[in-house]
Amino acid sequence: MNSKTFLRAGLTGLTVAALGAGAAYAQAPAAPAAPVPNKGDVAFMMSSTILVLLMTIPGLALFYGGLVRSKNMLSVLTQVFAIVSVVCILWVTYGYSLAFTNGGGLNDFVGGFSKAFLMGVDANSTAATFSNGVVIPELVYICFQMTFACITPALIVGAFAERIKFSALLLFSVLWVTFIYFPMAHMVWYWGGPDAVGNAAKALADAGADGKAAAQSALDAVNADAGMLFKWGALDFAGGTVVHINAGIAGLVGCLLIGKRIGFGKELMAPHSLTMTLIGAALLWVGWFGFNAGSNLEANGTAGLAMINTFVATAAAAVAWLFAEWAIKGKPSMLGMVSGAVAGLVAVTPAAGFAGPMGSIVLGLVAGVVCFFFCTTVKNALGYDDSLDVFGVHCVGGIIGAIATGILVNTALGGAGIPDYASKPGELAVGAYVFGDAVLAQVKAVLFTLVFSGVGSAILYKIVDVVVGLRVTSDEEREGLDIAQHGERAYHD
Repeated sequence: MNSKTFLRAGLTGLTVAALGAGAAYAQAPAAPAAPVPNKGDVAFMMSSTILVLLMTIPGLALFYGGLVRSKNMLSVLTQVFAIVSVVCILWVTYGYSLAFTNGGGLNDFVGGFSKAFLMGVDANSTAATFSNGVVIPELVYICFQMTFACITPALIVGAFAERIKFSALLLFSVLWVTFIYFPMAHMVWYWGGPDAVGNAAKALADAGADGKAAAQSALDAVNADAGMLFKWGALDFAGGTVVHINAGIAGLVGCLLIGKRIGFGKELMAPHSLTMTLIGAALLWVGWFGFNAGSNLEANGTAGLAMINTFVATAAAAVAWLFAEWAIKGKPSMLGMVSGAVAGLVAVTPAAGFAGPMGSIVLGLVAGVVCFFFCTTVKNALGYDDSLDVFGVHCVGGIIGAIATGILVNTALGGAGIPDYASKPGELAVGAYVFGDAVLAQVKAVLFTLVFSGVGSAILYKIVDVVVGLRVTSDEEREGLDIAQHGERAYHD
């Protein structure tokens, strides 16, 4: 934002707008100009935001839709689209405020309502990135984070596809984003920003003996203005805990409480259109570049790192699942390959801006094999009906990626290192890496997410079941949700 100063060279009352930070016409030293968004960063973030929407609708909708039976195709498309639409409104009404403002006495867990209905936000408002002195328009940041809030509850749909009431799904989604997602986003991603930390640290370094105590107190206050998991030191670049573990465990709880589909384990429930599933998976991979690279919030080398990691980890997981299935079942399937790709995307999400490319390949290989094992051996052994493997891919893949982030961030393994904004205020520095501390922080974040989302989701499912009932009738389930719930078909002969 351009500063305005008064020219006092005999021109009384004449006001002149300064054209740059270096133009200083006032007698007193001018205050530092507020940072201005870079148009390249803005264009990058707007494009990333659109890509994340693309990965949800149509990407996720088609990926899930192709995996269900034809009589339920339209219901899945409707569910995903409806969740996105509803959560968009909730986000700008109160969700953004709960996730990304100071919550006072509850700030460790959730934000407040100071920006409810986007109060105080306009086209000139800015949001911090991860570099000192670099900002983007707050409205763009709101839109970007909104797409994350939209896709996360939509992921849960796959766990109990083909048997949930539409009214129950909508009510659950509203309750879930309010009491689970918004607090999780706050606990993991809310902080004061690099400038607040850097400026407070610089003030402490510059303070004289008499001002040290006050400056230290100010720095402590800045560091305390963050969500609980952020203060634990948990690293989550783009949503391993907030999105994937969060949605994956909620999906598992849902499929257990709602129960198995009629005929599960006895009747053939093959995907009706693997062509649609491949199209959806491809759109997911394309859109995921906005998800991961965009989470850097600016177009620089770290965004490039997240981009290449999203390429190689995904490819490695697809190859790993493909060959694991080939070795065990005798044939390599397209469904297995794209499932592996999604598992790789999930696993690299928390590590995208922290791991190096070679570490990301290893991460993808591990995720592909482990998620294949959970989606086949473990699922069959336990007999739960997670229709589209939300738990086996998103929760398990998210856990692998979240814990591995604490390892792969190590610069000795090609990682980017843990940023330290206080040690050298004004420029990004890399803090000391301690293996035990880094991994412990990740494990604590994973365990907390599993308990918080698992228990919280179970309570919300029970509330919805009491209010409207979770499951359609057996006759409606046999008929298919397309006709029974929506009165229309995806296909006509």
